[in-house]
Amino acid sequence: MSKRKYKFTSANELDSLITQYFEHIKGLYHEEDKPGKTASSKTVKQKVCDREPEPATFADLALFLGFNSRQALENYEVKGKFAAILKVARLRIEAAYEKKLHNQSSSGAIFALKSMGWNERADANEPGNTILKIEIIQTGPQLAASEKEVVL
Repeated sequence: MSKRKYKFTSANELDSLITQYFEHIKGLYHEEDKPGKTASSKTVKQKVCDREPEPATFADLALFLGFNSRQALENYEVKGKFAAILKVARLRIEAAYEKKLHNQSSSGAIFALKSMGWNERADANEPGNTILKIEIIQTGPQLAASEKEVVL
C-alpha cells in the first residue's frame, strides 16, 4: 500500500496511481509447467495464484492514494484540483459493483450501490426522464379480507 500524502503534482501522476490500484487488486499470478498425466502427454501451462484478487472499494482506494479516510477522498473528489480523475475512479468501482448485480446473490451489491447514492427511480428533473403516474381502479367484486368472509 502507498504511504504517500495526497498532494499530487499532476493529473497524470494521480491517474497513474489509480491505474496501479486497479492493477494491484487484480491479484498476482504466474504460470508453471504442469506435466501431463501420461508419459506421452505434453506439459501444459497452469496459472498459479501468488496473491488473491480483491474487490475494488473506496476505502481501499483512499488508503492506496495516501488519504487518511474515505471522507477525505470524497471531499477531494468534490473540491479537489483533480476531481474529474477521482470521479472516473468512483465510476470504475461502481461499475464493478454493478457487474455483481448479474450474480445469483446480488443483495450485497445492491446495498453497496444504494449507499453510493444509487436510486431505483429516475430523477424527473433529468432530460429525457418522464414520470408515469399509474392509478389502480378497482373493478369487480370486493376481495375478502379473511377466510371467514368467503362464501361457497
